[in-house]
Amino acid sequence: MILIAVLFPWLSFFLRGRLLRGIICLILQITLIGWLPAAIWAVASLIDTRNKRRIQDMRR
Repeated sequence: MILIAVLFPWLSFFLRGRLLRGIICLILQITLIGWLPAAIWAVASLIDTRNKRRIQDMRR
């Protein structure tokens, strides 16, 4: 999933059900300069989501 977030950041958001963020990321990725921030944003978001799930699982 991290590879998808790096290569296709907008797809990473779409697969996780974040459509608005995916569209914003796609617009950002259209420019070559915006591709790097979009990839970093997608990976950071993916890692954040995983960490939030782990914390919720530990509370149960």
